[in-house]
Amino acid sequence: MANDEERWVAAARHGDREAFRQLVEAHARPLFALCSRITRDAAMAEDAVQEALLNAYRHLGDFDGRAAFRTWLHRIAVNAALEQLRRQGKFEYVENASDDAQDDFLEHCIGAAPSPRQHAQAQEIRRHIDAELERMSALERTAFVLRHVEGHSLDDISQALSLNISACKQAIFRAVRKLRGALQPLR
Repeated sequence: MANDEERWVAAARHGDREAFRQLVEAHARPLFALCSRITRDAAMAEDAVQEALLNAYRHLGDFDGRAAFRTWLHRIAVNAALEQLRRQGKFEYVENASDDAQDDFLEHCIGAAPSPRQHAQAQEIRRHIDAELERMSALERTAFVLRHVEGHSLDDISQALSLNISACKQAIFRAVRKLRGALQPLR
């Protein structure tokens, strides 16, 4: 797919609408999932994806290939999702720091097929996580999603959020700390 994507990007940069359509088809669903996790609202996520794809089309000539196309497109989508939150008055930038972000907070959650009891517990955990994600600032939620759900590097996250690495780590750390606090009663 990487070779196809490179061809599609090159062709789309030269005005090939069909090639851009291929890029949209390849990335629309993951972009929607990302924007949905950031905005916590399907309609806002749809708007963000449309805005991101339109911006990507308009600025395809600016894509220099230093980063992967997916990374470039995700950065545009993150910015579009955050802009949707700003428009709704739901974006707040929180800046207070702690130590480093935890490495892979959700890594321990991966396991074998769950029993019915484990499934019920997982549903309860999911409800707590969803509620805490809703309470987080947009910055914390976005940084957490990009790191622990999407698997992006700190460099990619810092570029996507226009923050330095330290600020990214702090936002991720705060999100992880809040989630741990929300899950503490379930232990």
